[in-house]
Amino acid sequence: MKTNKWLQLAFLMMVFLTSCSSEDTTPSPYVPQGDFDSGVLVLNEGNMGSTNTTISFISFDLSRTQNDIFGGVNNDILGDTAQSIGFNGNLAYIVVNASDKIIVANRYTMLKVGEINAGLSKPRYIAFANGKGYVTNWGSLSGNGTGSIKVIDLGSNNVTATIVVNDNPNKIIEHEGKLYVSHNNLGEKGTTISVIDAATNSLSTSIEVGDLPDTMKIEGDHLWVSCVGINDYADPGNNTSGRIVEINLVSNAIIQSFFPTSSTAKITFMDLYGDHLFYTINKDVYKMSITATALPTAPSFTSEAENPYGFAVKNNKIYLGDTKNYVVNGAVYVYSSGEQFDPNPIGTLLKTVEVGVGPNGFYFNQ
Repeated sequence: MKTNKWLQLAFLMMVFLTSCSSEDTTPSPYVPQGDFDSGVLVLNEGNMGSTNTTISFISFDLSRTQNDIFGGVNNDILGDTAQSIGFNGNLAYIVVNASDKIIVANRYTMLKVGEINAGLSKPRYIAFANGKGYVTNWGSLSGNGTGSIKVIDLGSNNVTATIVVNDNPNKIIEHEGKLYVSHNNLGEKGTTISVIDAATNSLSTSIEVGDLPDTMKIEGDHLWVSCVGINDYADPGNNTSGRIVEINLVSNAIIQSFFPTSSTAKITFMDLYGDHLFYTINKDVYKMSITATALPTAPSFTSEAENPYGFAVKNNKIYLGDTKNYVVNGAVYVYSSGEQFDPNPIGTLLKTVEVGVGPNGFYFNQ
């Protein structure tokens, strides 16, 4: 009898432990936080001087698309010529350049929750550090000492400080308490990356990288920078080629610079995905290992875009925005990136989506 009782007890303990183990190891299903979770927000900047800025949505599985999601939710407009979106927690900060304001909305529902509309002057991009927002401001296209970084108290949505930097501060990213700012006016000015200490809100150093530095991506302690190169229509003799620069973030020293084979090639977009850099020259898309010693001599594929205007790589997909003639609705082409576990070769067109005017950026929501 005692033996049977011990056997019964052992059996019950085994069932209990198995049940607990099963509960502990089974992941909970992901619960979307809003209608625009698990997808890509496409920022359509609209026409300068108009108020037709919109945001489109494309689900990650490409099965659902929707245009003007902010307007549909809020029955409101964003303003004149939006430049970028920055995510901070559950909030999306939509930088509306020509309207000198930033709209704050829930990134998953697009419901507007606030607005920053004082103290900005031609804002461009935003990054976050130490509980504050840092916004690049051109002041004017020519610069002439008007460029700055505005510091925003995210609790009150007020500008609380100004950091003076070189003219035409443009894109900005944060890494380990430092802010990295690329300087260019989309034409002929700008050759540096500014490094700002977010703890003191002060400029610590500048790094000379090449003509018109634009996109910045960080991998480990390396900063990758794409430089567009000068395209001077009035005097082609001033033209320079683009380049990609790799910087050591510990020493702020340039490790190496990569140049296209053509001395007139402009590197218009770049992204880092996995252990590869993806970049564009005109309509051509290139893919390069981050351990390579030179840029590839031939593109991976040529896109269908008439006028490439936005670019990003995520989830084994390449997203390319086409602004066409800057007046009509643009398009987004989604291609396979050809990464591991991708059944399609790079450049396979997976989806074409009509979006708003001037699709200039992609923001991944999950």
